[in-house]
Amino acid sequence: MTNKIVYITRRERFNAAHRLFREDYSDEKNLDVFGKCSNPMWHGHNYTLFVTVKGPVNPETGFVMNLKVLSKIIKELVVDKLDHKNINLEVDFMNGKLASTENLAVEIFNVLNNALNEFENVSVHCIKIQETENNFVEYFG
Repeated sequence: MTNKIVYITRRERFNAAHRLFREDYSDEKNLDVFGKCSNPMWHGHNYTLFVTVKGPVNPETGFVMNLKVLSKIIKELVVDKLDHKNINLEVDFMNGKLASTENLAVEIFNVLNNALNEFENVSVHCIKIQETENNFVEYFG
């Protein structure tokens, strides 16, 4: 058995709409703070999600974790809830939270890290969400 920690990453994609705004702000203040992302008619992105997990390599399988299993968990708990949805209105783990990509990364980390508790010595290392060609967020927990 090796004690070395190895990092593996699974990429998934989803499309979702959101609006950055605070109900306690006027439309003018929302526009000033959040720019065109505060559009009252929403806007969307083609997101790319990178989930990196870490753990020791299992000597029996040669895996940190089976990537097919990881993909299934990500799809069931994250992608299926987000894909072609309105993040502000339809995504349970984002209820009551500002629908920024930063908050989305934190909540995805929490959801997946809780789900990985059943796997011995495996945990989420990083959630990376690419929102646009030029913008991405990374959260390390």
